[in-house]
Amino acid sequence: MLRHIGVLLLATLFLSNCGGDSGLNPFSWFQSSPDVETVENVDIDNNQDPRPLVNTVANVSVDEVPGGIIVRATGLPDVQGWYATELVAANDGLPLDGVLTFTFRGVPPEFSTRVSTQQSRELVVAKYLSDIALLGVREIRIMGVSEVSAYGSN
Repeated sequence: MLRHIGVLLLATLFLSNCGGDSGLNPFSWFQSSPDVETVENVDIDNNQDPRPLVNTVANVSVDEVPGGIIVRATGLPDVQGWYATELVAANDGLPLDGVLTFTFRGVPPEFSTRVSTQQSRELVVAKYLSDIALLGVREIRIMGVSEVSAYGSN
């Protein structure tokens, strides 16, 4: 019985070395290794948002909450059907000369839609900003295509 277990263990050891990448596999001893293709570093700009700007920023309001503020913006596109709207931070979310800038972006409809009423086209987005993110900020700007709305003192 002990002899059978020893033979079984040796057979298992030898069979496990038959894998293609094993250095103990005698069939791979005299083969050359495959050529490895190297790729040059490519800079990827993750900050570029492909969504277009909403045409008009109609209103900007700020609500104070514990630990920061909530910036709420109302945008007005040319037609109904915009979706996936968001306030996207410019300058990596850092204030430039005391001004924190956001762009109002969204995805327009893929097919032709009605213009209809202003109320039916309104888009409302909000973004929370912590007190830490607001250090050194005097003004918050929300940019659309044809209009820039600001909140704060100049």
